[in-house]
Amino acid sequence: MSTTNAFPKTIYAVQHLAFEDLGSLEDVFYQLGFRVRYFEAGVDDLTPAFVHDGLTIILGGPIGVYETEDYPFLKDEIALLKQRLAADKPTLGICLGAQLIAHALGAKVYAGHQKEIGWGPLSLSLRSNQVLSALLNNIHVLHWHGDTFDLPENAVLLASSDVYTNQAFEVGNNILALQFHIETTQENFEKWLIGHTCELHHAGISIHQLREQNIEYASALEQAAFEIIQKFLKRIGYSS
Repeated sequence: MSTTNAFPKTIYAVQHLAFEDLGSLEDVFYQLGFRVRYFEAGVDDLTPAFVHDGLTIILGGPIGVYETEDYPFLKDEIALLKQRLAADKPTLGICLGAQLIAHALGAKVYAGHQKEIGWGPLSLSLRSNQVLSALLNNIHVLHWHGDTFDLPENAVLLASSDVYTNQAFEVGNNILALQFHIETTQENFEKWLIGHTCELHHAGISIHQLREQNIEYASALEQAAFEIIQKFLKRIGYSS
């Protein structure tokens, strides 16, 4: 997959929650001439998404990787993901998606010592061709998780926060896992505040503060997300 024509022009996205979609990334893909196809975890047959030769993105959600008894579909999703990763097919995981990748690669995923919800910067590893370099200069990402993971064997740590060390990792050129969110948009953030209202109130997190942070930081993150996706697409074999 070294040329534009050879690279599959459909992005497959596995969704675990209706309002946690590709967000700003969807606009990026459309601008680059891609199509986007969603699969709903727990409802759709996920096999086509995981055998896809092009890029498959596994999105976030409020459930835990380890909750397979309550959500049996996770067993099938994890099995399909293990096969995909073993074949080194282009895969991006965001939040729950990153945790699923870590688990599928043999790492432990577990409840963290505290919830990390809100906007904040990251500390990036100093690597040449750092795929997340657009997040330098104090770009704030959206953190929204309570679980965390150990770093899988052969994975390279890319980013950390003050709360959790393992925020992003890569395996080779084709597998990228982001614990944080880069896909949120300023316009659609209210859906998150509505959809997660019970979690926010239970955790004592200020909805007003999150809304204000969104206004302050979301636009810069959208631009950074555009650069990150372009860089990742180039690494996995797509050239515009």
